[in-house]
Amino acid sequence: MNRLSLITSNPGKLREFKAALQPLGFEVVHLPEEVDEIQADTPEEVVLGCLKELKDRNLHNFVLDDSGLFIDALHGFPGVYSAYVLRTLGCEGILKMMDEVDDRSARFKCTIGADIDGIGAFTVSAETEGRILHVKRGKDGFGYDPIFVPNGFQQTFAEMPLEEKNGISHRGKAIKRLTSHLMDAEGKKG
Repeated sequence: MNRLSLITSNPGKLREFKAALQPLGFEVVHLPEEVDEIQADTPEEVVLGCLKELKDRNLHNFVLDDSGLFIDALHGFPGVYSAYVLRTLGCEGILKMMDEVDDRSARFKCTIGADIDGIGAFTVSAETEGRILHVKRGKDGFGYDPIFVPNGFQQTFAEMPLEEKNGISHRGKAIKRLTSHLMDAEGKKG
């Protein structure tokens, strides 16, 4: 089994990575490494900054991600500041900001960065379009999951079983791209 170290302070992300990658033959272990997230406009820029910092520390064989909720009516807010906004305002604060807003369209974006021996550093990205509800629903998931319904579904991410969420979420899609990239690289080595 291939082993990947995940750099995160979010236990929900660790659960999602493990659930998605373990059936594909990857053991995911937590690497409690601190990294400074640069101030940027996109998750891609944040991840590239983190990759550079970690590479400068001579770390390798790791993955990390940056994700955000981008709400159209709020001009992409909270975006790359999603974790901070969640800690300070919570889902309730976002719902209050959108109290009189008709356009509820939003998207989750995720960029995964990796630095793997024999492959090098790379990123993959994905997003999931959806809408923001008027009230929280569901007990599972984490973050903004209780207020986000992906397009084509009636349930919030917080109402879905983890396997279903991983199949359609921004992070789940990005993990599939990560896995595909790793498998392609293994095939080229073999």
